[in-house]
Amino acid sequence: MAFPVDLRRCQILGLAGTAVLALGGETAGALPVRELLHPASGRAALGVVGVYFGIVLLIAAWVSLGRAVRGPEPPAPRALLLVLAVWAAPLLLAPPLFSRDVYSYLAQGAMVEAHIDVYAHGPSRLGGPLAAEVAPLWRHTGAPYGPVFLAVASALSGLTHGQIPAGVFGMRLVALAGVALMAAALPRLARHSGADPAAALWLGALNPLVLLHLVAGAHNDAVMLGLLGAGLVAALGRWPVAGAVLVTLAALVKAPAALGLAAVVVLQARAGRPPVRAAATTAAAAAVTTVAATAAAGTGYGWIGALDTPVSPQNWALTSLLGRATRSLLEHLGSDLAPLAVPAWHTLGIALAVAATAVIWLRLRPRPLYALGLSLAAVAALGPAIRPWYALWGLFLIAAAAPSASVRHRTAAVTGVLALAVLPGGGPADAGQLVSAVSGGVLAMVVLFQAHQAHQAEPVPVPGRTA
Repeated sequence: MAFPVDLRRCQILGLAGTAVLALGGETAGALPVRELLHPASGRAALGVVGVYFGIVLLIAAWVSLGRAVRGPEPPAPRALLLVLAVWAAPLLLAPPLFSRDVYSYLAQGAMVEAHIDVYAHGPSRLGGPLAAEVAPLWRHTGAPYGPVFLAVASALSGLTHGQIPAGVFGMRLVALAGVALMAAALPRLARHSGADPAAALWLGALNPLVLLHLVAGAHNDAVMLGLLGAGLVAALGRWPVAGAVLVTLAALVKAPAALGLAAVVVLQARAGRPPVRAAATTAAAAAVTTVAATAAAGTGYGWIGALDTPVSPQNWALTSLLGRATRSLLEHLGSDLAPLAVPAWHTLGIALAVAATAVIWLRLRPRPLYALGLSLAAVAALGPAIRPWYALWGLFLIAAAAPSASVRHRTAAVTGVLALAVLPGGGPADAGQLVSAVSGGVLAMVVLFQAHQAHQAEPVPVPGRTA
């Protein structure tokens, strides 16, 4: 059902998708509470239809662009970056989509600005309009983010003076800067790994998950991945210390990026530096960076204890699903062990993630970027909580370092599924919303099919004659 491969056609189709998506978000997105519509209202339902119509158009454009990248005359990386900018443009002014996390970021930034301990208290301690925008589950929960991101959020709070529209736009610009760093790093990482830079950009930067969740959702994972990519590029060159510093800064946004320090050590060793010296230099740079960044942010070391921030009771991570199923079974059997089921599965998941990471590095040590990508994917898949944008942790590096096209194809298939996994408001779905979402997707497929048929019916010009 895809169009014949044409870069401009892909660009226009993806732009139409993000434009309709942004328009649908005006009534169905993660809007400020005073603007929220009842999910059963006609305008909200129409918004969900529009969002899913746009998502399917975007996925179709992305798949068609992938065919162009694999074709005999693939577009240059610069042309792909232009496509990314065009697709992202309508999302810059859209309301937050697929999650209310951006409001948590703004509230936590305001708390730092007000000298409230964000690790000991949730946004409810701040009070006021910003706290009211935070999802109820997280209003009484401390921040799970590191001091680097909180310093950015605090600076943004000072610039926007607590104004929600300005804060959302500012946080989206911060996320966009992270995406720009990701896009800049991917070609260099791909060349180092012997991969096609254009294919890496297609999978790692033009991916629908990047547009839907890092741009439209303004998630701080963009900052983490951007700094991680920049650090790895530095480590590939003659600046291993700078690489360790940048990777540490990424980990001080979100902790999983700390796995990148292992890649920095291996890259130094492959460049001829003694492994012990490489490890010591990297550890020293990471320690100094951590102390300096934490002191500059003024948030203290509460972020270490905040790593065990509770997860949503209905989280659909594998270990959470198994834990809830086991708890239900034990409750049915009348066992007193039922309350321990979910924590036990979470602990087992973390142990399996550690074991999987160790095996990956032992087997793939000569390919540190690919090993890092698979390790981050394992952490996301086996952790106690998962969101679609967590898949980008590993996908970013798999895009740059995957050893074969088949790996990229399987990764792209997972992307297509996850792009459809969350409603635009970020909350749980009811039957009516599911019907609207499916209707929007089916309508988009019908339109794509009709457009494809019309294109095929166009007369083919005969060389030397007027069509």
